[in-house]
Amino acid sequence: GNLGAHPVERITHFTGLTSLTFLVITLGITPARKLLGLSPLIQLRRMLGLYAFFYAVLHFTIYGLDRTLFEGTGLSLGSIIEDVAKRPYITVGFTAFLILVALAATSTNGMVKRLGGKRWQRLHQLVYVAAALGVLHFLWLVKADIRQPATYGLVLVGLLGARLVRERRRRATPSAALAPPVRSGVAVGSS
Repeated sequence: GNLGAHPVERITHFTGLTSLTFLVITLGITPARKLLGLSPLIQLRRMLGLYAFFYAVLHFTIYGLDRTLFEGTGLSLGSIIEDVAKRPYITVGFTAFLILVALAATSTNGMVKRLGGKRWQRLHQLVYVAAALGVLHFLWLVKADIRQPATYGLVLVGLLGARLVRERRRRATPSAALAPPVRSGVAVGSS
């Protein structure tokens, strides 16, 4: 396809948008599975999350190469760090990237066992923070037409809202594990 007058900028935008898209799709898996009763969807979640990470790595790499090679600063990590510290939209994007690095590094079955299920789940809830920072990065990057980042933001708010409602219902409903076992219609241990 035609990359236009600024091909590096177009590729950087494409990889960032693709990463954010995969991230939002990943977050939509659980609500879609619950609403539609499509349990096999859950098997796709880890893979889609890793696709989001892959495109985030491409996005950051292209940004870094553009910053250091094409803008005349030379291949310098210091130049990238300075840019991260100076530009708020890059700061939030880089923070989201670091979260995705941690999530990708702990996405294996072995890491779930090492961290323990509860700690692993708490860590992986940071995916919502990464997605929110990704939307903010996108919003601050575009200057005039905010429809696309606003759409991603609204979808993310909807997904987060669905998660909060599900969590609130889960906490309000007594767990079956805590209720006394029932045999022949009479709870065991009840008088």
